[in-house]
Amino acid sequence: MARNMDGEEITVQKIIQDAIDEAKKGVGKLSILVAGRSGVGKSTLINSIFRGDFAKTGSGRPVTQNIEEITKPGHPLTIIDTKGLEIKDYNKIKEDLEVELNRRAKSEDPNEHVHIAWLCLQSGSDRVEDAEIDLCNFIKEMKIPLIVVVTKSKKNDPFIGRVKELIPQADRVLGVRAIQEYVEELEAYLPVFGLDDLIGETANFLPEAQARAYSNALSTKNKRALDEKIKRAEIEVNAATTLAGAAAATPIPFSDAITLVPIQVGMLAKIGSTFGMEMSTTAITTLVAGALGGGAATLAGRALVSGVLKLIPGVGSVVGGAIAATTAATLTKLLGDTYITVLTDFCKKNPGTPIDVQHISAELKKRFLV
Repeated sequence: MARNMDGEEITVQKIIQDAIDEAKKGVGKLSILVAGRSGVGKSTLINSIFRGDFAKTGSGRPVTQNIEEITKPGHPLTIIDTKGLEIKDYNKIKEDLEVELNRRAKSEDPNEHVHIAWLCLQSGSDRVEDAEIDLCNFIKEMKIPLIVVVTKSKKNDPFIGRVKELIPQADRVLGVRAIQEYVEELEAYLPVFGLDDLIGETANFLPEAQARAYSNALSTKNKRALDEKIKRAEIEVNAATTLAGAAAATPIPFSDAITLVPIQVGMLAKIGSTFGMEMSTTAITTLVAGALGGGAATLAGRALVSGVLKLIPGVGSVVGGAIAATTAATLTKLLGDTYITVLTDFCKKNPGTPIDVQHISAELKKRFLV
């Protein structure tokens, strides 16, 4: 039984819990200001982009009479909603918003800051109100990236060009139709469009510290959302691969391969979080058992080697000796890449569906327990 330097017994449960706790620290939190008049389609937009029908199932906490903060357990996302940007109440709404944004900006915790703002305007409007332009000026004065979203739009919408002229301070102006809409005059449905552009442009403006939170929050209903998750997961794999290689710079005896397990478990946790999986000890234990073999459920170590090493040409026949840095890195890269492939396949076949941990574990077993 392995023990640490203080003589304490090292169990896989402790390894997993420590790795999960460390991974959670790096998820961060994302705050998005979503403003716009009532009926412009803010909730529909939010539910179309973020997993779990966020605006519908999240809990709203009144910040002021005009501002609501929407959160949901297990989601690293906060939506700051103006609850309707009614022109007659604009001065009061702006006053409340100014207090809230200044409070967040002064926080020493970067997770409390507002990281991006979406101002929603509805296509078909004949004008942009002075109050909406003023709000954009205020948001930019606060140094918050601003995307103006023209909702219920269509391709080549002339109103988008008009908005660009009237609100040049916006970082982007994008047309979006979040759900299909039947037009009786045409006897046809106008298709969803523009969501991938909004997802991608939002990602471009976010701080690195919020990138994993954003990937976690996105719904796999959208292709660009899945692309963002894969890109972020590949970053986690590369980081873990580097760490594994460094840890094995001095060759590690097979019996001590447990020293690599925290790196790999942490990688699994971070990738799972990126794909929107709830990070719990039970879920990650199931995945570790699937990826590293049944022995991982009690004490990792040799299980790390027994299944995965067989897949590496020139290494599978080794039964003694040590794990060199290149082998440790290869093992970790193979594990991470395979995990991403399994998760991606699941998401493509089940768009918008919560991750099925048992299914993912079973798929990992098929690939590693040869």
